[in-house]
Amino acid sequence: MKVTVVGAGNVGATCADVIAHKELCNELVLVDIKPNFAEGKALDIWQTAPINLYDTRIKGSTDDYTKTANSDVVVITSGLPRKPGMSRDDLISTNAAIVKSVTENIIAHSPNAIIIIVSNPLDVMTYCAYLTAKIDPSRVFGMAGILDTARYRAFLAEALNVSPKDIQAVLMGGHGDTMVPLPRYTTVGGIPVTELIGKEELDAIVERTKKGGGELVNLLGTSAWYAPGAAAAQMVEAILRDQKRIFPVCAWLQGEYGLNGVYMGVPVKLGRKGIEQIIELKLNDDEMKLVNESAAAVREVMAVLDNMNATA
Repeated sequence: MKVTVVGAGNVGATCADVIAHKELCNELVLVDIKPNFAEGKALDIWQTAPINLYDTRIKGSTDDYTKTANSDVVVITSGLPRKPGMSRDDLISTNAAIVKSVTENIIAHSPNAIIIIVSNPLDVMTYCAYLTAKIDPSRVFGMAGILDTARYRAFLAEALNVSPKDIQAVLMGGHGDTMVPLPRYTTVGGIPVTELIGKEELDAIVERTKKGGGELVNLLGTSAWYAPGAAAAQMVEAILRDQKRIFPVCAWLQGEYGLNGVYMGVPVKLGRKGIEQIIELKLNDDEMKLVNESAAAVREVMAVLDNMNATA
């Protein structure tokens, strides 16, 4: 098995490190546009192999996609973080050009690859990759729901003073303030979370989850990387080991939940073929209203990209 991670920054390098440690593939390629950066990160990670006892061979490449040929899974983390004074449209324009170029290179050398997008703005960058790749959407999807549910579960574990291992949760919608955590589908050791925590405290945790990325930016001065990198690696594991895991993933909807032609977070079955099933939950009216509001917000951002492409 062969995996490529494009972007050797904090998220990409963390993702590569987790993949290597778990021995998910024989060959792991780390690519970056910055000269010698991926090579250095790859060498540093490889030198942990004798310490952490794994065999995955990891190599770095400066913008040479021939080294990524015949990858089974590709994780794209490339892109610039939003800077002060930069509008959302500016960020979309800049990162869409990066994601488009990377996707073209990946498809040219690995036409059968499954592509996982981590670049932000997540939903629209996944849409950009899909438009560029021109492959079945079951093989192009985004990582956001796993990260968002991890934050939600971590906050719940703290509040309840329980192991995060026992918390299961589902989250839907776009990545950001319009995400839709679903307390009705949240359990702790099989017990509905609503039986263990009050509504006011649970609502506060939901709000904290929605702003989880912003909280870390305020603390660190930059975006998070440990949890996003590990979340992307967990998706790679589910695919390569054909685990059929049920995860919230940014997927292309074609009628599910009454939505069509939009990329957003929904629960899916993830296996060797990529998205093997989109799972439609029976949402109540309030939950469906939130999902529709989130979809509308995502469509607005997708329209920005569509307009850019139309005038290009």
